Amino acid sequence: MKVESQQLKLFLLDTGLVSEKDISDAEKKTGKDKSGLGEILVKQGKISPENLKRLEAYILGIPFVNIENKKIDFSVLSMIPEPIARSHNIIAYKKGAGELEVAMLNPDDLETINFIQKKSNLKILPRLTSPDSIKNALSQYQKSLSAEFGDIIQKESESLKIISDESQGGEKIKSGDLKKLAEDLPVVRIVDTLLRHAILQRASDIHIEPLEKEVIVRYRIDGILRDAMVLPGAVASGIIARIKVLSNLKLDEKRLPQDGRFKIETAAEKVSFRVSTLPVYSGEKAVLRLLPETAKGFTLENLGFHGHGLESIHSAIKKPTGLILVTGPTGSGKTTTLYTILDILNTIGVNISTIEDPIEYQIPRINQTQVKPDIGFTFSSGLRSLVRQDPDIIMVGEIRDKETASLAINAALTGHLVLSTLHTNSAAGAVPRLLDMKVEPFLLASTINIIVAQRLVRMLCPSKEKYTLSKKQLDNLGSGDEIDRILNFLREEKIVNQKDNWDKISLYKQKPSKDCADGYSDRIGVHEVLEVSETIKNLIMSGATSDDIEKQAKKEGMMTMFEDGIFKTAQGITSVEEVLRVTTE
Repeated sequence: MKVESQQLKLFLLDTGLVSEKDISDAEKKTGKDKSGLGEILVKQGKISPENLKRLEAYILGIPFVNIENKKIDFSVLSMIPEPIARSHNIIAYKKGAGELEVAMLNPDDLETINFIQKKSNLKILPRLTSPDSIKNALSQYQKSLSAEFGDIIQKESESLKIISDESQGGEKIKSGDLKKLAEDLPVVRIVDTLLRHAILQRASDIHIEPLEKEVIVRYRIDGILRDAMVLPGAVASGIIARIKVLSNLKLDEKRLPQDGRFKIETAAEKVSFRVSTLPVYSGEKAVLRLLPETAKGFTLENLGFHGHGLESIHSAIKKPTGLILVTGPTGSGKTTTLYTILDILNTIGVNISTIEDPIEYQIPRINQTQVKPDIGFTFSSGLRSLVRQDPDIIMVGEIRDKETASLAINAALTGHLVLSTLHTNSAAGAVPRLLDMKVEPFLLASTINIIVAQRLVRMLCPSKEKYTLSKKQLDNLGSGDEIDRILNFLREEKIVNQKDNWDKISLYKQKPSKDCADGYSDRIGVHEVLEVSETIKNLIMSGATSDDIEKQAKKEGMMTMFEDGIFKTAQGITSVEEVLRVTTE
């Protein structure tokens, strides 16, 4: 029941969905690539995944269903266990008299169909669907489970209350008592549930904040902190003790901050948790950063880079020496961008070494080193040692001081490609920041290849709403020159037709739905990529301001973060409100 390439080719030509030239180009790649004709055409953007599946369904004589926006009854959905649904891309979506309709990507998977038939004791009716439909249905497992998690936590915290109340008398709790409390079954269940719930909600951080009479648990999802649940104050010491046990921290040390980490593995993924505890008025606050270890396969394109900026980065990373800087505030995705570049550069012929604080993701074949300031092992001392390790490429987690800046510049001058981050608001702002660290202008001009500034914006859900800008909205968005520049970028990258003006260009805004409470899901970067040309080198040498440098970079084709954000609103990726939220200073 598999569609042969020749059969697919004939139907594609017959329907006119793809041109003969595009099919011919894709066929040439089928020999080099293990992917079939259809997969290559999807990768090249010549046909959408849904249209390909619709065509395959027609050829095979199997009904096609689109369940991308369908709310599935959890009693039906759960007839296929989540691990099976996720690994085999199969969803139970409709139950009839003695039969069960399932949506799947591979109707040849008879083994899974037989397994579900035996488990449900129903006749299975397979239907073809799209990858986006499967993705939407899988997210519904998570939302239904999250309601159950809330009940579990409430039940367990109630059974724990008596235990905790005995320990709240003002006397210092002994380390042995804390360890016993941390291993108590209700505490273990509460912490385990909190962690799994955070993974399902795609949280990047968990905040556990003790108050006088309660404990507030908050999750940071898509960059926004949201209250997850409120627990009785009595559970605070047990939860913190459990987290300390998992992170191998000192249980009886409550006066000083502590840092640690641990890993957990679910059916779907492995996640590393970076833990920080801090003494506060009502006890100890804990913040856990979630770092999915299975989050591989990032590309610069799916991070949000495109057009001239993407070409500039690829050009810069091909150079054997020089400095590549990524700037932005904390939590703007700088490290993810650097790791993605390292992943591209990580080939057999090079030695890559990093010095980081902390190591967020472990990458095979890259020598990653964690700084330890408490024993004198800092970025600067680590960098001195790295250059003696015969590296081709060095990544310095952050340039924080004059010494690290000087060493990074010297490493770039002496035959290394150096990647690092800086905390500045714009790409051009990196130059005066380094000059403040007493780096000589001529050294900057001769070493910096490229500077990337970035922020993260929330992405719109599929339920988004389309609209066009009124004259007043257009005037509020920016000056005529800015608006014209964005329009030119849209035309250059063929997002809009050459003759289209703003009155014909659709933008998008959030539209909350049952499946997407605030209209946003996940995040993507907005960037400005400043390529250090000869003209900009001369400006740096002459002591030009960041405004002068930015003005020249824009003349040379640099898209600012704001412009990139509006560009992405015209693509339907994010909203104007979200772009203004992160780019307006």
